[in-house]
Amino acid sequence: MSGTVKKIADVTFKAGRTIDWDGMAKLLVTDEARKEFSNLRRAFDDVNSQLQTKFSQEPEPINWEYYRKGIGSRLVDMYKEAYESIEIPKFEDTVTPQYKPKFDALLVELKEAEKQSLKESERLEKEVAEVQELKKKLSTMTAEEYFAKHPELKKKFDDEIRNDYWGY
Repeated sequence: MSGTVKKIADVTFKAGRTIDWDGMAKLLVTDEARKEFSNLRRAFDDVNSQLQTKFSQEPEPINWEYYRKGIGSRLVDMYKEAYESIEIPKFEDTVTPQYKPKFDALLVELKEAEKQSLKESERLEKEVAEVQELKKKLSTMTAEEYFAKHPELKKKFDDEIRNDYWGY
């Protein structure tokens, strides 16, 4: 096995250990997102496992003497020569340099989207709390109390009354 493949397997293994899967899972809101995240994690673990098992092991050396005894020296020497003449090309990574800047830009975009999402989530949680509070007080609340919390609606209604607009 070439050293490059072993390096890739090692880097992938280390990357798998440094990924905060549980932390990312806590950020997911919908069941569909959790399902997709689970599929992603399972696929990553499968690929990582294959890299660790299949590609991180050196192949067993061929016992040429064993075959010489059974087949004959001349034929085995011919196969040995052909086997040793094979050159496995070194892996050249031409894809990573192309896509790394795009990936880094996506990470920056993702962080910004995460910040916006958290802000929107906070806003929605506050709005839900307000609506729940309003729901509890709705049966006993007066119009003055409601308009004190929503002065823009009071202004709108006052303008409609002043302009003699009754919605029809």
